[in-house]
Amino acid sequence: MSSQAPVGVFDSGVGGLSVLHEIRARLPDESLLYVADSGHVPYGEKSPEFIRERSQAISAFLLEQGAKALVLACNTATAAAVADLRERYPQLPIVGMEPAVKPAAAVTRSGVVGVLATSGTLKSAKFAALLDRFASDVRVITQPCPGLVEQIEAGELDTPRTRELLQGWVEPLLAEGCDTLILGCTHYPFIKPLLRQLVPKTVSLVDTGAAVARHLQQLLEQRELRAPQGNAAQTRVWSSGDPQALSAVLPKLWDEHVEVLAL
Repeated sequence: MSSQAPVGVFDSGVGGLSVLHEIRARLPDESLLYVADSGHVPYGEKSPEFIRERSQAISAFLLEQGAKALVLACNTATAAAVADLRERYPQLPIVGMEPAVKPAAAVTRSGVVGVLATSGTLKSAKFAALLDRFASDVRVITQPCPGLVEQIEAGELDTPRTRELLQGWVEPLLAEGCDTLILGCTHYPFIKPLLRQLVPKTVSLVDTGAAVARHLQQLLEQRELRAPQGNAAQTRVWSSGDPQALSAVLPKLWDEHVEVLAL
C-alpha cells in the first residue's frame, strides 16, 4: 500500500465531517475519501445488523477507491461494526469512535457527567462497557436526542427548532448538577456554538474527534503509511442520498469546495 493512498472515512450522514476537520488539521498532507450514508440516516434508530451491513458495503467501496486506512466516524457504527471489520481486514488500520467517557470523568468537578447521544449509542454494549471501565467514580446521566441528527443534516445548526430541542435536553442535565457534557455523536460538534449559548461557561463540552485524528496518525506512522510532506492532498465526497442536498449543506460544514458524487 502506497503512503500516498487516501484515508477512507464514513458516517451515517454529514456528522463525520467534524472528524474529517480534525484529521485535515492534524494530517494536512493526507488525501481523504468521505462517504455520507445519507440515504440511511440516522443510524441511531437502525438495528445493529443493518448498520453492520451498511458498514461492510461502504468499507468495501472505500477500499475499491484505494483507501489505505478506514475511520468509522460514527459512534453507532463503531459499536455495531468495528469488531467485524477488524476481523475481516486484519492488516488494515481501522479507527473507530467512542463517547468521551474517560476524558469527561477526568475533568468533571461536580462528579456528574451528561451524555448527549443517539439511542443506538446509548443502548450499545460498547457504551455500557465504557461506563463500567471509566465512570465508576462519577454519576453519568444519559440523554437521547431524537431528531437532532436530522436538524444538523438539514443544515439547521442555529434555528429556533434546534435551539428548542437542545434546551429541552440540556436543562434537566444542568438541573442535576452536570458540569461536563459529552457530545456522543459526530454530528453534535456542529452545534457546539449553539450549545455554548445554552450552558454556563463553567460547563465543559467534550468530544473525541481530535483523539481519533491522533490515533489515526499513530497507526499510519507505525505502518509507515503517513503521506509525505507536501503531498497534493485531495478530498472526495460521496452520498448515498441526494448529492444535491449534501452539496447545499456542505459549505456550512466543510471549508473546501468539493463536488458531491452519488454512491
